[in-house]
Amino acid sequence: MTTTEAAPKPAPVPEGSRTVTLKIQRFNPEVDDAPHFETYDVPALPTDRVLNLLFYVKNYLDGSFAFRRSCAHGVCGSDAMRINGVNRLACKVLMKDMFAANGKQTTLTIEPIKGLPLEKDLYVDMEPFFEAYRAIKPYLMTYGNDPTRERIQSAADRARFDDTTKCILCACCTTSCPVYWSEGSYFGPAAIVNAHRFIFDSRDEGAEERLDILNDVEGVWRCRTTFNCTDACPRGIQVTKAIQEVKRALLFKRT
Repeated sequence: MTTTEAAPKPAPVPEGSRTVTLKIQRFNPEVDDAPHFETYDVPALPTDRVLNLLFYVKNYLDGSFAFRRSCAHGVCGSDAMRINGVNRLACKVLMKDMFAANGKQTTLTIEPIKGLPLEKDLYVDMEPFFEAYRAIKPYLMTYGNDPTRERIQSAADRARFDDTTKCILCACCTTSCPVYWSEGSYFGPAAIVNAHRFIFDSRDEGAEERLDILNDVEGVWRCRTTFNCTDACPRGIQVTKAIQEVKRALLFKRT
């Protein structure tokens, strides 16, 4: 779901709130030559999420402000953005944590995620990200006749790739990667994480094909192990570890 319609209303100030300054990157391609920052003073409670503050700006201060969101519960990954220079989901960042880190004079800098084409305000074009995701064939690949019963898998085999099943395709990891910023042709961490999920699935028969794809010049060998991706993941996936395991699978010709 997108939020671009203008709807200014009288601004309420909740009892017990404190004023927070949001420094938000704005960009309207119809009127702006380049992105710029605008500031908004908004009331915030410790129980608020950053997403609540963005809605306050949208609903009460500037109806032209555009950003993505959907479930607002950290599942869909729609509201990925840079909050004080770090990729986060706005729906998962609590203001009580921001107050603890920054004290009473809290200023939050809000920017779109990097490395993807900017469309408007906090909107970016996600197509290059999903193109890389599709390229690694993120689905179960089997050959021969279909089985007459479900494909059985042991708990131990399932645990082998459990961590990388948690990806919600928010792009926080990929757009936190310096290599991806400078060289957008790199597959990026999220694509490799989703390849890992199937490469190490005991039911899948396409591991060799995916490894060949990731052995490309734009594949896993571009990773410089900065751990930005692991730090940025809102689901706690050990992204760098998964990338290293794919590298080892290539080196030792095994999965």
